[in-house]
Amino acid sequence: MHRLLPYKVATLLYCFNERDEVLLIERVHEPNRGLWSPCGGKVRMEVGESPYAGACREAEEELCLRLTPSDLHLTGLVSEHGYQGQTHWLMFLFEVTRRLSSLPPPCNEGRFGFFPRSALDSLNLPATDRERIWPWFWKYRGGFFAAHCHCHPDGRNDWTLEEARA
Repeated sequence: MHRLLPYKVATLLYCFNERDEVLLIERVHEPNRGLWSPCGGKVRMEVGESPYAGACREAEEELCLRLTPSDLHLTGLVSEHGYQGQTHWLMFLFEVTRRLSSLPPPCNEGRFGFFPRSALDSLNLPATDRERIWPWFWKYRGGFFAAHCHCHPDGRNDWTLEEARA
């Protein structure tokens, strides 16, 4: 039986510096408080905001970075069923094509750090990111992937890769 939970739409921004290190934020709010993840946030569905516009708004709010949709590459689409038993998520994963030259200052969402790809294994990441999202991001970087995760109450996650293009 499917639980009736709210469905939220979010954007995630995969930003890199000149050394191809990825920018992550150590979140101070739920979901994922205390974990390192790409910055981003909820799309304002109530005002009809598009995922691209939401990503640009979040970049300005969190990174003080003015982006346009042409600065974004849609690299992934991930749906999560019953994440943490509280919400269904539809996440648009955007790689920012402009390279960052400096670390953004801390914001009300958390503090930032640049990390080489090899450091991700030692960071405190959300389980779904560690299990599949990061591996698929790297595998299909520059292309596109779409995936679905059924998050079970016991912590088990069942994944389906629905589309992939390198």
